[in-house]
Amino acid sequence: MGISDWPKDLRPRERLLASGAHALSDAELLAVFLRVGLPGKDAVALARELLGHFGSLGALFGAPQREFCALPGLGLAKYAQLQAVLELARRAVGEQLQAGPALGTPELVKHYLRLRLSGQRHESFLVLFMDVKNRLLACDELFRGTLTHTSVYPREVVKAALAYNAAAIMLAHNHPSGVAEPSESDLLLTRSLMQALALVDIRVLDHFVVAGPAVHSFAEHGQM
Repeated sequence: MGISDWPKDLRPRERLLASGAHALSDAELLAVFLRVGLPGKDAVALARELLGHFGSLGALFGAPQREFCALPGLGLAKYAQLQAVLELARRAVGEQLQAGPALGTPELVKHYLRLRLSGQRHESFLVLFMDVKNRLLACDELFRGTLTHTSVYPREVVKAALAYNAAAIMLAHNHPSGVAEPSESDLLLTRSLMQALALVDIRVLDHFVVAGPAVHSFAEHGQM
C-alpha cells in the first residue's frame, strides 16, 4: 500500500502542512523530500532504509556523490536537490549571523557549524571572520585533512583575518570520529592562534569542535 492510500492524517506531507515540520520524524521528513518510494516500498520505508544505511541524517547529507547515487531510489537529481536544500539552509543561517552579533546567538552559531561540518568524512578547519560588532563577515575553510598543531599555520589565519579587516574571529573544526571532546593538540593550536592574532590586535572569541550533532565550545568550557 502506497502513502496515497494511507489516512490523510497519517501522510507525512499532510501532517507537515497541518502541524509543522517539527512534528515529523527524520524518516517522515526524508520521505517528503524523496516524494516517491520504490516498487513494493513506500517513501517512508525507503527513508528508514536510507537512514539505517548511513546511520544518521548528518552522514546522509555528507555522503559522497558516488555513494549517494549508487543507492536505489536516489540519483544525480536527488543529490543535486539535497545539496541545494543544504546550501539554502546554510545561507539562511549565515544571513542571520551577518545581521546581528554572533556572541549574542551562540546556538545560531552552533547550528550554522552543524550545517557546514556535520557528516563530513574529512577534517575541515573553518575560520569565521567578525567585524567590530561581532557580525559575520565571512566563513572560510582554510585547511583540510588531518589537522594537527603543525598542519594549521597561524600565519595563514592571520593573513586571512587581515584581508577581511576582521576585528575578531571564531575557529571551528570537525571530528569525523564522532567525539566532540577537544584533544591536547586542539588546545595547543588554539593557544598558538590566540597568541599570533593578539600581535595584530584580533581577538579569538571561541573555538568549536563539531562531531555529528554535538558541538563543543572552548569558551563555554573555560578552555580559551
